[in-house]
Amino acid sequence: MHRSAERAIIGHDPIKTGGIFLTKTASVRTDYRHTLRASYLGCMSQAVVNTFLPLLFLTFQRDYGIPLDRIALLVSFNFGTQLLVDFISAYTVDRIGYRKCIVAAHVFCAAGLAGAAVLPNVMSDPFAGLLASVLCYAVGGGLIEVLVSPIVEACPTEEKTAAMSLLHSFYCWGCVAVVVCSTLFFACFGTRNWPVLAVLWALLPAVNAVYYALVPIRTLTEQGGGMRAGALVKTPLFWILCLLMVCAGAAEQGMSQWASAFAESALGVSKTVGDLAGPCAFAILMGSVRLYLGKKGGSVNARRVLAVSCAVCTACYLTASLVPQPLAGLAACALCGASVGALWPVTFSLAARAMPKGGTALFALLALAGDLGCSAGPGLVGFIAEGAGGSLRAGLLAGTLFPVVMFLALAASQKKI
Repeated sequence: MHRSAERAIIGHDPIKTGGIFLTKTASVRTDYRHTLRASYLGCMSQAVVNTFLPLLFLTFQRDYGIPLDRIALLVSFNFGTQLLVDFISAYTVDRIGYRKCIVAAHVFCAAGLAGAAVLPNVMSDPFAGLLASVLCYAVGGGLIEVLVSPIVEACPTEEKTAAMSLLHSFYCWGCVAVVVCSTLFFACFGTRNWPVLAVLWALLPAVNAVYYALVPIRTLTEQGGGMRAGALVKTPLFWILCLLMVCAGAAEQGMSQWASAFAESALGVSKTVGDLAGPCAFAILMGSVRLYLGKKGGSVNARRVLAVSCAVCTACYLTASLVPQPLAGLAACALCGASVGALWPVTFSLAARAMPKGGTALFALLALAGDLGCSAGPGLVGFIAEGAGGSLRAGLLAGTLFPVVMFLALAASQKKI
């Protein structure tokens, strides 16, 4: 965007400070650093709703008698609901407004987490209580997924690719915080008190809802973007990008959602060790890769990074599923986090460069594709594992499909993106 256009929108001469243009009158209502911080907290809120309950899968199985295939439905229902929200958002967000939608998203997340602490214990069917809670926070998570990327993209930042990678790294740091803090809580107070922790985690999106109500928010349509969904779906390039997003989401969540249960059951380590060496290490390495890409910015060769990431991810899935040594399995779970770290944000950045007029609809529909993968990945792993007599190794072996397909799609589309 030209500097004159930025002045017209912001109403002040922008000041180049800390990697972002800021107005001279800096406050929570005019300073775009607050918008970025709220977006970072939004990604962390999304991490809470996607990461907290999976830490309790075996607890639900033991305490409520819920089998693995029904527990897998919780994951698929979460991301399936987010998928539906993504689809609806492509047609409604610009009409309703970014601010109303992002504030509502955080309210839904807070209500869903708090509901998870109460509903399973007061309803006759605990699984129905969990499902209702997941439905609520999945609506919020879907809206956050759709909105944080275009909100950050619309901020007057210097380097869009760096800003996008940094934004998505906070999802990883949120996952780390959930695993570490939850593990410490369980060690001190016992797993039976998990409903208390669920309420405490609900405070994060509740507070951020207030923050988002105050910060300045620009929209992509103000900058001349905004292809309609109908125009996007007629573009072959869009469908290639969607396939990449499906595979990225499936590869990431297929391992992430089952890492804790895999470490505890298949590898035979304690829950504390499993959570720290499985999902926690996974998230740390994933966030580190995204932070590195954020610093590299526009110098990243997107296709090369994606290809290498797919190859390493395939090796990690194969090692976790086929190598019997627990140490190798834990290392594969952790390294998989590094391998998938680039998949989601780099594909987003690739799409933004390839289709600069895509606007909110592009981000919404790509989020839909990614959430389709996030739903299908853990679901496939869980169902294959249940069909193999509860063997998560067999489920993860099936998960090898995701990075392999993504690699093949990249190779086939070499002349298009």
